[in-house]
Amino acid sequence: MNGPAAGTFFMDAAAMQLRIHRLSLMLGELPRADLPLVMLGIQPRGVYLAERLKAAWTQQMPGVALDYGLLDPTFFRDDFNQDKVLVPEATQLNFSLENRRVVLVDDVLYTGRTIRAALDAVHTFGRPEWIKLLVLVERRFARHLPIHPDFYGWSMDAFEGQKVKVRWAEQHGEDAIWIENNA
Repeated sequence: MNGPAAGTFFMDAAAMQLRIHRLSLMLGELPRADLPLVMLGIQPRGVYLAERLKAAWTQQMPGVALDYGLLDPTFFRDDFNQDKVLVPEATQLNFSLENRRVVLVDDVLYTGRTIRAALDAVHTFGRPEWIKLLVLVERRFARHLPIHPDFYGWSMDAFEGQKVKVRWAEQHGEDAIWIENNA
C-alpha cells in the first residue's frame, strides 16, 4: 500500500467494503415513503462513497427505487470569500427535494462546516421532509458545530495536527484509510 507520507495505516479495502455494505443495509431499513429515498453525494470526496452505496443498494434492494444526485456546497461555505482558493465541482440534481427524504453522504465528518454548507445548499432545491447524514468516518471531538452523523462506518479519534485521509481506488489507485501527521 502506498499511503500518505508520514501517515499511519488505519483500514484496508476489505474492511472498507464491509462497512459500505453494512451502511447500505442500514439505509434499506429506513421507512419507505411514496417517493424514493434521495441519496446526495457531497462533492468532491463524498461522491466515491455515494457511488458505492448506490451500487450496493441496487444489488441488495432490487426493484426499490433510489434517487441519486451530487451536491457541491462550495458557494455556501463560511470560508468561501476568504483567502482560501475553493474550486467548485458540479451539482447534479435534476429533481426537487420538496418533501423528500434525503441522505447526505460524505467520507469524513470533521468540523461539521462542510455539512452545514451542504444543508444550506440542499434547501435551494426544496424543503425536505427530513435529512439524514451518512459518513464513512466520524472524527469525534473536533466538531465546531453541533452536527453528528445518523450513520457512520467508523468513529475514531485523532490527535490535534492529524488528518484522516480516505483513499479511493477511483482517485488514488487503492482503498484505504490513513491518519496523516501534519508537519
